[in-house]
Amino acid sequence: MMRDLQGIKKIVIKVGSSSLCNQKGQIEKEKILYLILQISKLIELDYSIVLVSSGAIAAGMGALGLKEKPQTIPEKQALAAIGQAKLMQIYEEIFQLFDIECAQVLLNHGDFDDRKRLINLTNTMHSLMHYGVIPIVNENDALAVDEIKVGDNDTLAALIVPVVEADMLILVSDIDGLYTANPHVDKDAQLIKFVDYVDDDIRHMAGDTSSGLGTGGMATKIRAAKIVNDYGSHLVIVNGQQENSILHIFDEHESGTWFNGKSGVNMNAKVHWLTYRTSSKGCIVVDEGAAEALQVHRKSLLPKGIVNVQEHFMKGQVVDIMNVRGEKIAKGISNYSSEEIKLIMGHQSCEIESILHYKDYDVVVHANNMVIIGGDCYG
Repeated sequence: MMRDLQGIKKIVIKVGSSSLCNQKGQIEKEKILYLILQISKLIELDYSIVLVSSGAIAAGMGALGLKEKPQTIPEKQALAAIGQAKLMQIYEEIFQLFDIECAQVLLNHGDFDDRKRLINLTNTMHSLMHYGVIPIVNENDALAVDEIKVGDNDTLAALIVPVVEADMLILVSDIDGLYTANPHVDKDAQLIKFVDYVDDDIRHMAGDTSSGLGTGGMATKIRAAKIVNDYGSHLVIVNGQQENSILHIFDEHESGTWFNGKSGVNMNAKVHWLTYRTSSKGCIVVDEGAAEALQVHRKSLLPKGIVNVQEHFMKGQVVDIMNVRGEKIAKGISNYSSEEIKLIMGHQSCEIESILHYKDYDVVVHANNMVIIGGDCYG
């Protein structure tokens, strides 16, 4: 298969810690200079760029002279707070050499999960790009406990793609791309140049390859590829240690591994948001009849088929839908709160008003606000 470069205008570039720092955890300005030089050439070619940068904790380690990454959450958060400021200072200094303005954008999962915050994020990102400013995105590790545990900027970068309507995500790492096996232990491993579709075979090839500085391995990159491809955009993994690895994506060298976005599911914006960018606030358990209606016939969820409600959630929040065997079968936006559902579950829709003394909807989760889970989801 051939790489399709036509129509690519907006690019998200994610650079990992190993591409910014040495093994002692110290930021190497030469590496950042080399990265920004390539970005400047892409800008000259009229591409719009968003940069997702790891390295805050590593920069904090370097500032304090630490040789090993600490294991406790408070220590990691402190290092992130120290390192993020130093990292942005370096980015600003080097971008200024090319007369390019940059801006810091710190996020956590809630900025994608909450629709209002997502809209605000989208508007801010588009405004920055309209002004010709490079947004430099990172997780807000100094505050977000859950995010710092995951430490997964590959996924963060993938979630940024639909926000800015990017056509491509480039993951700059310390490996040439996806191999048929772990190249560190298997000398016969072969580099895969083109992946048409992310399936179980591709996931198996990912193994658990990771570097000492970063916390994301090849498996997280494959998951990121699935997220991006399902939006209809491309993803490329390149080795930041190789000369002009980013620029060589666009020439005859065809560097890295290309994950084809044209073969993805091409979900619409709402389905993609529900599948990948929301975290469920609770769970609705349904009987076998309702499960079949949802999975096979793509029907809305009626109160009659609900047998249990777990956790506390409000009207309008995203919930998981499970069958009686405990398997997650769907995810959707609830029209009623958990307390209200407890009152109306097992009843006909025509009884809702007499029970709650109001009725805005006949269904608990509408089919248009629901995604059926097929095993390939993030949330």
